[in-house]
Amino acid sequence: MPAEQTFTDHKIISLEEIGSRVRSWRKESRKLVFTNGCFDILHSGHVRYLQTAAGFGDILVLGLNSDSSVRKLKGPRRPIMTQADRAYLLSAIEAIDCIVIFDEETPARLIQSVSPDVLVKGGDYLPEDVVGYDTVTENGGCVKIVPYVEGKSTSGIVNSILEQS
Repeated sequence: MPAEQTFTDHKIISLEEIGSRVRSWRKESRKLVFTNGCFDILHSGHVRYLQTAAGFGDILVLGLNSDSSVRKLKGPRRPIMTQADRAYLLSAIEAIDCIVIFDEETPARLIQSVSPDVLVKGGDYLPEDVVGYDTVTENGGCVKIVPYVEGKSTSGIVNSILEQS
């Protein structure tokens, strides 16, 4: 399959579409949760993290870094998987309701569009250091930090592959 071919799925929507989805969910009094990431080489730590994030509300919106955004953050050899492949795999995860691919280095603009009730980030951040903290808390929302699953990381997988080759 050519690299330029994209997959489509009803969960994968554009930045322009997210506004109408958010309005609809708000009319239904749904609690919106937002998280973001590169999700390059999907692994069990990612799935556990996303399941945990989904548990904080009714709708989980995932901001997915585009290929160019991943390169800016991780370097010229990343991503390993294209944004189309990453989005397609993520769309199969039941915990995720919606995926929006963004090109910027941070999801700040997307977070403003979604204005989630709960902003979730993985790792050892302090909530106030998470991009979008001010946007979310000024609107009455909160930021939750989910610890990484020990021994589960994309970098660890990549390093293991490189060591074996």
